[in-house]
Amino acid sequence: MRIIVYTGKGGVGKTSVAAATGVRLASEGLRTLIMSTDAAHNLSDCFLKSLGPEPVQITENLWGQEVDHIRETERNWKAVQTWLKGVMNWSGLNDVSAEEILTFPGMEELFSLLRMIDHVKSERYDVLIIDCAPTGETLRLLSYPNMITWWLDKIFPFQRRVARLARPVTKLVTGGFELPDEESLSEIEQLFRKVIEIQNILLDHATTSIRVVVNPEKIVIAEARRAFTYLNLYGFNTDAIIVNRMLPEEAGVGYWEDWKVRQAQYIQDIEGSFHPIPVFRVPLMKKEVAGIESLQLLANEAFGEKNPKEIFYVGKVEEVEKTEEGYVFYLAFPFVERTDLNLTQRGDELTIQVGSYRRKVYLPRLLTGRPILEARFTDQRLRITFGKRESEVEK
Repeated sequence: MRIIVYTGKGGVGKTSVAAATGVRLASEGLRTLIMSTDAAHNLSDCFLKSLGPEPVQITENLWGQEVDHIRETERNWKAVQTWLKGVMNWSGLNDVSAEEILTFPGMEELFSLLRMIDHVKSERYDVLIIDCAPTGETLRLLSYPNMITWWLDKIFPFQRRVARLARPVTKLVTGGFELPDEESLSEIEQLFRKVIEIQNILLDHATTSIRVVVNPEKIVIAEARRAFTYLNLYGFNTDAIIVNRMLPEEAGVGYWEDWKVRQAQYIQDIEGSFHPIPVFRVPLMKKEVAGIESLQLLANEAFGEKNPKEIFYVGKVEEVEKTEEGYVFYLAFPFVERTDLNLTQRGDELTIQVGSYRRKVYLPRLLTGRPILEARFTDQRLRITFGKRESEVEK
């Protein structure tokens, strides 16, 4: 199965682009499922067809699904919720407060994404397109497989034994408070193992790629850069940047003139920032994008003669490596001479100039506040060495 994940800031049109990709691939004879994991679904609005928590056939070879996060939460978290309700009742909290804290932030989208495992194992589809929530928090939740694996192997068995022995005593001493039972602990373990399974699927660069949808606007581009840094940091493969709602040449002058000038500047910024990731331009459509016909037109404008199923790029553009001195930050710049590079730092932002092009890189949190000790350009990669923070040096 080919898996394509669309993400981006809210309002950039990622659902429309994702839906258009599905329409295009289905028209080429591929069994395609587009799945929305966003709590605020609008996939039905794109297709002008009511979709539900299970796949609904839209056209030949095309299915749509709006995952019900409440239903998935109950399916994957029911035993834990039952235990948490008991804790809330023992604590004296009312039912409203209990319901509000029974699911932790980001968990609902994670539960929705778990449906991906079912579709991969079913082998019913050739392509799975995932329309993620705007923040992309799910991808960050899946960035800790090593910690989860270590905890499951080393700590969790010990915790289960302790809970089994201490459960009767705790209930007696506290006057009713109960430690999580075996069913709850098993459910937690099963959830974490599913998270690791999803992680492995998403990190398979031969199967899965991430596509970031942006608008040619300053704030949107800044957020996309930061998201791109984290996607690379955690090993996800971003194979395309989709610039949506570009003003076409026939937009004319007058009212739109300043917008067109700014968009031309921003598109250069985008292409420079995300190089060598391919950048696809999608014009502002003449009509509202809703329905199969308009989605097909959008797909044709976005991809032209290229096949959206294709993996347009494979490789890490950015990578962080821990060393004894601190961290080394690698940035790939193919076909660039060392003398063409210039590097400056301002806060958590790096400005890298290659010839007449500049790229702003927003540092991940583990590099913020660290001084640059050295910068070298070898093997078509810029190698930046970061030292220790002042607080670490004092310790």
